This record gives sequence, structure tokens and C-alpha cells, in this order.
Amino acid sequence: MSLYGKRALVTGAGGFIGSHLTEALVRAGVKTKALVHYNSRGDWGQLALVEDEIRNDVEVVLGDICDRSMVRQALAGCDLVFHLAALIGIPYSYHAVESYVDANIRGTLNVLEACRDQCVERLLHTSTSESYGTAQYTPIDERHPLHAQSPYAATKIGADQLAYSYYAAFGLPVVIMRPFNTFGPRQSTRAVIPTIVTQALTGHQVTLGSTSPVRDFLYVTDNARGYLAAAAADPEDVCGEVINLGTGRGVSIGQVVEIVSEILEKPLEVVTTQERQRPERSEVFQLLCCADKARQRIGWRPQIRLEEGIARTIAWIESHRQRYSAEQYAI
Repeated sequence: MSLYGKRALVTGAGGFIGSHLTEALVRAGVKTKALVHYNSRGDWGQLALVEDEIRNDVEVVLGDICDRSMVRQALAGCDLVFHLAALIGIPYSYHAVESYVDANIRGTLNVLEACRDQCVERLLHTSTSESYGTAQYTPIDERHPLHAQSPYAATKIGADQLAYSYYAAFGLPVVIMRPFNTFGPRQSTRAVIPTIVTQALTGHQVTLGSTSPVRDFLYVTDNARGYLAAAAADPEDVCGEVINLGTGRGVSIGQVVEIVSEILEKPLEVVTTQERQRPERSEVFQLLCCADKARQRIGWRPQIRLEEGIARTIAWIESHRQRYSAEQYAI
């Protein structure tokens, strides 16, 4: 299916991944509407950093995913919906569980109901590799058991199951996209790679919670390509399916520090502190993706190696130093 000329809504378009996906859709000739979370400043989040020529082709809607009426209005007339809006910070989920239930589950319900009413051609719902918990086997394929080790993961699993139920019960053409740890330009220091890079650019010491967890880091433009490929694929191949997006390469947090050190050509000392650690039984120690289904069903493979992606991320953070501060890195 060609995406050119289709009408699409991206929820969470003001976020890191959402802004890159919005950009990719516009470049693909999709008439794109961006739902950005309303705030008192009236800003567009990370979408404000997209090039003017792209941003000027986007219809921006300010609102809240938890407002059912607003979601229906935003979705009106759309062929495709890319649902990324969610609360995503794992540390904050320990303190604000109800907010995560509201945004991630009730917000998803609002999108599902609106999509059902509008008879959309396809809904691409965003999951997370955190749904798998610490790997019971690797690489992790889509048949791996789900195991919530944080309130965030629990709400995302709930949203995934709700989305699948609308496919099974009502025939809604849902695809559940499950990207592994995405990184790249525009990402906040809530995430580990910008946290490391920001500290490394301003000194020789990097403070982290733990260096041993292993992650499968996916560059953000590869993530966006995966969404577009799934949106264009034959419905028989993708609707009702979960599709992992990842590289198949596991790297520890400590190894990420070493890569940053090599690119910057400066020694880095790692300091670990208990206050930066997750609760012991909540830590996910290993996430390593099997993306065979993505390759077979949507013809997708990652293109950007981790080292190249980190180098691009370093360059972007260096050129936007005013947006980052070593004192503001995430826990």
C-alpha cells in the first residue's frame, strides 16, 4: 500500500520519537496531523525542533489524549493513526501510578474508540520492550512472555492487550509496534544515552545507577522507518500482530560509556549511586531483540550502527548545548 497522499494522525507528536515519525511521514508525502500535549506555554515539544519546511506542512493540534472528545475531533478524516502518546518515564511511574493508568490505558481506549468510529485503515499502536521484563531467553521474539517489572510496563502491557482486543473483538486493523531502546537527536536526558553524553561533554565523570544492564539500542530514524513499513504492509501480514523493532545487538550501559569515551577521545570515570538505581526487583537486566518478524513481514532492517548513531547524537547535543545541563540528567 502506498502511503503517499494518505491522511495520518500522530499522537504524542511532540515527543522524541513522535517528532521524528512526524517528519518521516511528511517526507513520505503523507498529509500529517500532529497531536501535541497541551501545556500552559503552548509549545510544541520536540516538534518545534523539526526543520521549518517540514513543520509548516504539519497540522498541529494541541490537546490531551485523556480527553475523549478532543481525540475524536483530532482523528476525524484520518486514514492512518500512529499512537505514541504516553507517559514513559519509568522512575516517575513509581510515584504516579494513577497518572500512568490514565494516560497509557484510558488514553489508548480513547484512541481505539475513535478509530473504531472512524473506520480507520490502520492503527499502529506503540508498545515497549519493557513489556518483556528481564529476558527469559534471548534474543527476545514476539512470543516471549510479558512480565511487568514497573508500573510503566504494567500500563503498557494493559494498553497492548486492550488494543489487541479491539482487533479480535471488533476487527479494528491494529498493529502493535514494540521498539526496543530508541535513541538519537532531540532525546531528553531522561534516557541513558543523552544522560551519559551530557555529562561526558562537560567533564570526565559520569554518574549512573548501574552499568550492567544490557539493552538493544535502536536509532530513531530506523524506528520511524519501521512504523512506515508496517503502515504500508499487506494487512494480512501485520494486522493483529506484534512487531519487534531492534538491532539484535546487546550492549551494556558500561559499554555505552566506553563508546562515548572513544568518540570524544577522553577518559571517563563512572560513578554509580544507589539513588539512581531502580528497586531491585524492578530492574530489567537484559533486553535483546529478535526482529525476524519485522524483516519477514514488513521488509525492515536497521541501517544505523550504534557507534554511528551515538556519534550523531553527540554532535546534536553539542550543537544544542543550551538545551542540556549536566545538573539535569535523568535518574
